[in-house]
Amino acid sequence: MMATAPLSAHISAAAGPKVTLMLGALVVAVGYGLGVVMMAAARQVVVMCCVISAGVGFAYGALPALIMGAVPLSETAAANSLNSLMRSIGTSASSAVAGVVLAHMTTSFGSLTLPSHNGFRVIMGIGSAASLAALVLAAFLPGRRVAADAGVPAAANAAAGVGS
Repeated sequence: MMATAPLSAHISAAAGPKVTLMLGALVVAVGYGLGVVMMAAARQVVVMCCVISAGVGFAYGALPALIMGAVPLSETAAANSLNSLMRSIGTSASSAVAGVVLAHMTTSFGSLTLPSHNGFRVIMGIGSAASLAALVLAAFLPGRRVAADAGVPAAANAAAGVGS
């Protein structure tokens, strides 16, 4: 994720955070899609994880910029806190779904019952589908715009006699 941060920032500056978010969702979907077919060797899993992490880096970097542009300046802290809370809820919910899938798609190995290879494939498919859904939803977000109260701090400072 850290490796994609400079590129994510460049794309956000050039095309806007909405485009960066959509690109991130697409990269994550591709990564999970790779996971459906690339789980035979450790190096394949590493490639898949790197692709997913790159997409997450793009998406997570774009979200605060989208939030800051969508809410009044006085509400940015609350909006970013809500974003953090929603990420935590999403992580918990997706972990629960993965646990249910793996618990129901098992295979026997001697006296042990283990999650099956197909269970992991299903989870990767669900992740890819969820990422594609995020891509579609992100397409409906407003594009670049100037925040409604962008001039408020300057006007407030002028009225208070600060910076004169």
